[in-house]
Amino acid sequence: MLDRNEVERLEAEAVNAAAVRQPLYAPRKKIFPKRATGNFRRFKWIVMAITLGIYYLTPWLRWDRGEFAPDQAVLVDLANRRFYFFFIEIWPQEFFYVAGLLVMAGIGLFLVTTTVGRAWCGYTCPQTVWVDLFLVVERAVEGDRNARIKLDKAPWSADKLAKRVVKHATWLAIAVATGGAWIFYFADAPTLLVDFVTGHAVPEVYITVAILTATTYTFGGLMREQVCTYMCPWPRIQAAMLDENSLTVTYNDWRGEPRRRHAKKAAAEGKIVGDCVDCNACVAVCPMGIDIRDGQQLECITCALCIDACDSVMDKIGKERGLISYATLCDYNANMSIATDNGAEPISPSLVRDGNGELVGSIAHFHLSKIFRPRTFVYFGAWAAIGLVMLVALMARDRIDINVLHDRNPQFVLLSGGSVRNGYTVKLLNMVPQPRIFTLELHGLPGGFMSVAETGAPESRIATVGVEPDRLRTLKVFVRLPADAAARGSRDFSFVVKDTGSDETDSYETTFIAPEN
Repeated sequence: MLDRNEVERLEAEAVNAAAVRQPLYAPRKKIFPKRATGNFRRFKWIVMAITLGIYYLTPWLRWDRGEFAPDQAVLVDLANRRFYFFFIEIWPQEFFYVAGLLVMAGIGLFLVTTTVGRAWCGYTCPQTVWVDLFLVVERAVEGDRNARIKLDKAPWSADKLAKRVVKHATWLAIAVATGGAWIFYFADAPTLLVDFVTGHAVPEVYITVAILTATTYTFGGLMREQVCTYMCPWPRIQAAMLDENSLTVTYNDWRGEPRRRHAKKAAAEGKIVGDCVDCNACVAVCPMGIDIRDGQQLECITCALCIDACDSVMDKIGKERGLISYATLCDYNANMSIATDNGAEPISPSLVRDGNGELVGSIAHFHLSKIFRPRTFVYFGAWAAIGLVMLVALMARDRIDINVLHDRNPQFVLLSGGSVRNGYTVKLLNMVPQPRIFTLELHGLPGGFMSVAETGAPESRIATVGVEPDRLRTLKVFVRLPADAAARGSRDFSFVVKDTGSDETDSYETTFIAPEN
């Protein structure tokens, strides 16, 4: 007989042994999405063409800013610390505009998600777009779903090797083009292309292209759905954005169940038959490899290809579309209630009701109130307010700036005759790509005069200086007060800079320091 402690020890060892044998991660099951046709697939083609076109072509667009500025329409000029976007020029101290755009992007993502679910993931996410592009290549080389499954199971042969080499070589070419397009945003695209091809580009360029090539090839070609499922945090965050009135891709089981493959035969035998014929077309086209009929799942990116696949089957068997559709949880629950009241008999799409219990005639119909509701207005209001504030600030901003630093050692100098002199470092910033002439004036220091060391002009209350395009000019300025004025002690005054060619002006308040006695 074993004592209690011995039994517990053996049980613990058995549990540990079972845990060792149990893998922590399930092996990946390859997914071979079938090509879908329909409205949502066409919409995805359009979005893919537009987004890829913007990404690859934008660095080659030109914008005339004059002879003193680059003519690339969109340029992140790290060497000169500038960001050019067509007619807009952003300086480092104006980075809050970029931060504002990021905040708008986040709120916009919340707005889209709360209305139409993961539409960003399904249509415009870079991962989705490049996976779609890689799948186009895969289908062109290896064929559609059945052909790819057959090729994957087949033993290695010359034909299989040739197809795999062509596919992966094309994927690598796309990945290189992706990394190459990215570097063109940070330098003049034509010049950098020549330097890159001839081997004269700096090492950082080749390293960046290599990293982006590897990530694009790996994420878009090899990992695909794993990136969305395991690496992206958005599937786990989006639940907080959804409510019962958010549109999501939904299998309407109140209409489709019980599903049967041989529906006509079952109906002839008097069995209850739903509209779903269990053809698995919705599963075959899903790029995530899920079955939407199992309900909402973390992996679903709301690409709606299953809607296209199901609608095409419904057309073939003569049933109304919408077995899988965009629907809200509110509408789904209302129709489930009708189905429950109807017993086990599936209900007709012509009797579909909305969340208020009103007949709407078709599952494709939904009220605009499902989109325009308080949460939507809150998100849109915040998004629009930030955009409006940024637009007003952008239009009203000055393109001139002044900064003044008082000399610390010595703070003042006593001159012959009792005059007191202070030294200042004045920085004038010209924030436009044309040379400008500025005037620098003293305001609020009666009896005071200044001299600018760089100009060599005699003392005056106003000085004229030129500043190069998009440049900061540093001046050494001395301000002098005669003895009778300096006797009144330290006081505040301002340097005022004005553009002679416009009404732009800026000022900086500082202090003139004089001895106590």
